[in-house]
Amino acid sequence: MKKIVTLFTIMLLAFMASACGSSSNSKQSGESITAVGSSALQPLVEAAGEQYQTEHLGVFINVQGGGSGTGLSQIQQGAVDIGNSDLFAEEKPGINTKKLVDHKVAVVGIAPIVNPDVGVKNVTMAQLQQIFLGQITNWKQLGGKNVPIVLVNRAQGSGTRATFEKWVLQGKQPIAAQEQDSTGMVRQIVGSTPGAISYVAFSYIDKTVQSLSVDGVAPTDANVTTNRWRIWSYEHMYTKGQPRGLTKRFLAYIMSSPIQKKLVQKMGYIPMTQMKVVRDASGHVSKQ
Repeated sequence: MKKIVTLFTIMLLAFMASACGSSSNSKQSGESITAVGSSALQPLVEAAGEQYQTEHLGVFINVQGGGSGTGLSQIQQGAVDIGNSDLFAEEKPGINTKKLVDHKVAVVGIAPIVNPDVGVKNVTMAQLQQIFLGQITNWKQLGGKNVPIVLVNRAQGSGTRATFEKWVLQGKQPIAAQEQDSTGMVRQIVGSTPGAISYVAFSYIDKTVQSLSVDGVAPTDANVTTNRWRIWSYEHMYTKGQPRGLTKRFLAYIMSSPIQKKLVQKMGYIPMTQMKVVRDASGHVSKQ
């Protein structure tokens, strides 16, 4: 009887040691990647990452913001696995595009947003430019309330800012204004500050702010797909060289039909397959 008990104890200890070793090995074999950059793309990559982690236990997708400039510089240095950007790498000075591979995963529309109480719903492109150049300073000049205009800019290095300035200001420099790194903070400030105006990706627009139409064209996905709404950009996920391992699998996951058809649209982005036009790094637009 003692021999049986002893044998059972030995087997139990061996099983427990094996289980602990298996758990340890599982943790050691867990893969992880880091994606850094565009705050406009961040919500989509975070959501896709969480969903991927749920479906593939033992992996970790770390997603951080910081702006497109940060994403491009970090991936160029090889400090991260993916650099998220609203810009083509060719548009960013100091980036060596020869070593980077572009993965366009979605399209994002960018719209001017205002505090809901300004009393203006539509402006011309010329008026929008004049606002950010400091030539129009009160909403009453546009038929709105007698409220001073308060500008809120994204920080330098933001792809959202670069896209907005490229298509609205056309190379002109905006007047000095407060700057924010976070798109979420921009929305919060505009929603709570009388007379405030800024710009965000469509996916960030909610009931706390009001989007502006431009030249009578509403900021909608349908208008982006035909380029009637011209303030938009591709969402790029750059890799240094061809992706491998978990990076390759995660990018393929984001481009898969279920993610493109459901998650991308649900979160306010436009699937690549819906675009009826193509735009290159120089801004030239052609039909698909």
